[in-house]
Amino acid sequence: MILGKKVRLKPTEEQEHQLWKSAGTARWAYNWALEQQEKNYAKGGKFFSDNELRKELTQLKQTEEFSWLYDVSNNITKQAIKDACDAYRKFFRKLADKPNFKSRKKSKPSFYNDVGKLKVKAGIVLIEKVGWIKSSEQLPIGVNYTNPRVLFDGKYWYLSLGIEQEQSTDPLTNEVIGIDVGVKELVVCSNGMIFKNINKSRVVKKLEKRLRRLQRKVSRKYELNKEGSRFIKTFNIIKVEKQLRILHRRLKGIRNNHNHQATNAIVKTKPCKVVMETLNIKGMMKNRHLSKAIAQQKLYDFKSKLQYKCERQGIELVEADKWFPSSRLCSDCGAIKQDLKLSDRVYTCECGLAIDRDINAAINLSRYELVV
Repeated sequence: MILGKKVRLKPTEEQEHQLWKSAGTARWAYNWALEQQEKNYAKGGKFFSDNELRKELTQLKQTEEFSWLYDVSNNITKQAIKDACDAYRKFFRKLADKPNFKSRKKSKPSFYNDVGKLKVKAGIVLIEKVGWIKSSEQLPIGVNYTNPRVLFDGKYWYLSLGIEQEQSTDPLTNEVIGIDVGVKELVVCSNGMIFKNINKSRVVKKLEKRLRRLQRKVSRKYELNKEGSRFIKTFNIIKVEKQLRILHRRLKGIRNNHNHQATNAIVKTKPCKVVMETLNIKGMMKNRHLSKAIAQQKLYDFKSKLQYKCERQGIELVEADKWFPSSRLCSDCGAIKQDLKLSDRVYTCECGLAIDRDINAAINLSRYELVV
C-alpha cells in the first residue's frame, strides 16, 4: 500500500523565490487549461485532451510573451494541465462539481515535481530548477516515490509524496469495536474508550476567540480604507491577514493531531474488525444549528485516517447501513425506542436499562453483523 509522507523544507531566500515562481506558474497553467476547455465547450466543441493542450502550450512558449515559462520546470506546467483536464473530465462524468479557477488569494500554492527528477540524500532533497533544499526530516532512500508535490501551508514549505509500504503482519485479537462519532464527543467506542471534542478544550476556545477578534479587526481596516466600491489593502491589513493565516494553520494542526491520536489509539488495540456508522456529512451540514460544530469536528478527515490505518494493519473496517438504528436500539433487550430525541443523552428502556446514548450506539455497532 502507498502511504503519504509530508516533510518540511528549509529553503534559502533565493530558493524560496524560485518556489513561489514555480507555484505561480502551476496556478497559471491550470487556469489557462481550464479557460481553453471553457471556451471550447461554449463553442460546442469536443473535450480537449491534455496532450493537445500541452502541444499548444509548447508553441506558446516559443513566443517572446510566454518565454518566462522556461524559468521553471517543464513538468510543472505539464502536470497542472493534466490536473485541470482530469477535473473537467470528472465534472462531465458527474463525479465532481465544476472546477473553479485557482485564485492567488485563496488557493494553496503548490506544484508537481517529477518523480524521476526527485533525488534524496541525507537531510536534503533535490527539487527541479530550485536545487538541493534542506529538509527537517530524513526521507527514506532507495524506495519508490509517487506524486511528489511541493506546497506552502501559510507558514512553511513542505514536500508531500507517497511511499510504498508493506501491510503489517502483526496478529490481531478477536475483538470487534463499534465506534459512534458525534458532536458532544468525537468518538465513543464500545470497549470504553472515549475521545473528547477538542473544540471544547480551553486552548481551542482561546484561539477561536482570538480569531474572531482578528477577523473583526481586519474587517474594520478594510472599511476604513474603502475608496468608493474598491477596497485598498494596506500594509497593516497584510500584517493582520498573515496573523489570521497562521492562526487558521494552528487550529487546523490541533484538530488534525487530535484525529491522528484518536485513530492511532483505536488501531493499536489490534481489533479484527472496526464498525462505524455511515456518515452523511452533507446532510448533517444542512442543520444550521450544528453545521459549524460538525465542520470543526472534521469527521470525514477522521474517517479517512481510520480507513488507511486499518488497511495498513489488516483490520477490517465496516460501515453500518445509514438506516441501522444504532442509537434507538436497546443494547440489552433489542427493543427499538421510536420516540428518542436528539436531546435525550441517556438511553432508558422499558427493560430497566439506563445507559449513555453514545455508548449504547457503539455497543450496537459492535454487534452490527449479528443484528442485521
